[in-house]
Amino acid sequence: MGHMKMKIGFIGLGNVGGKLAGSLLRNGFDLSVHDLNRDLVAGFVERGAKTVDGPRALMQSCDAVITCLPSPAVSAAVVEDMLPAVDDSKTWLEMSTTDADEMKRLAALVAAQGGSAIECPVSGGCHRADTGNISIFAGCDRATFERMLPTLTALGRRVLHTGEIGTASILKVMTNYLATANLLSCCEAMVTMKAVGMDLNTTYEAMKISSGTSFVHETESQLILNGSRDVSFTMDLVKKDIGLFQKIAEAANVPLEISPLLVSIFEDGIARYGARELSPNIIRRLEDATGHSILAEGFPAELVDEEPEEPGYEVFPTGRAQCTIAE
Repeated sequence: MGHMKMKIGFIGLGNVGGKLAGSLLRNGFDLSVHDLNRDLVAGFVERGAKTVDGPRALMQSCDAVITCLPSPAVSAAVVEDMLPAVDDSKTWLEMSTTDADEMKRLAALVAAQGGSAIECPVSGGCHRADTGNISIFAGCDRATFERMLPTLTALGRRVLHTGEIGTASILKVMTNYLATANLLSCCEAMVTMKAVGMDLNTTYEAMKISSGTSFVHETESQLILNGSRDVSFTMDLVKKDIGLFQKIAEAANVPLEISPLLVSIFEDGIARYGARELSPNIIRRLEDATGHSILAEGFPAELVDEEPEEPGYEVFPTGRAQCTIAE
């Protein structure tokens, strides 16, 4: 079945979901959408999407339904509503960041009805979701992965099959931990350079072209220097993700040292500035402590993905022979 014939449903047209659904529409998919916000739905209908009344009707009318929702509780309610419409011709794709155990529980309910499930969290920033240049981790069996790969490569650029359900969630939590460590070290670097009188534009460039660069530096440091600090990600979400990583490590008896420190720094940030403060404003702790303001001319208030959209593809683990696509 070519992807043009496959009917895709999308539930959750928020910050990330709306951009992902837009990639499907732009790539000519037969798309139906649902969201509690009628205005968001209307915008998609104007651009050629269909809509139905509620999750169950969406699952009935589509071959595959994608969810991109604000919390595991909302995802659970939506999946439980869709379940009666699930059979062996249906696939559910979860693109919200979720808990591995909850994902497994919901996937088992879908499987009990004969359906398939994929957990496919995304990574790489909202601005890349817009252009389809985001990365996707996909946890599911290989046959389901191959069937949905044309859809996944329209949603994102690099698609990694991580193993069975649960693996993608754990890897996503790990990448959020790394991003947080990168953010905090960038904050310390920039405040220290400012304190010794270095020019911040020069400092930014030195970091960017060196072995000390990171995806976070090349994106979030720009928003910090602009002053907008708007990555559409808040301190409570960071704390949740790094807390999950810490829990995973503790359960496996790994004696981490950096991870607990990151958690305590964000707990302090939340106590000072509130749970809904933008995550790059964690730098305010050091700005307040030193009296230095980390701002510079010429940086954007929001990120735009400058890379042209290109066709997505499956990424294979380094050092591992490529799977051949099942005949």
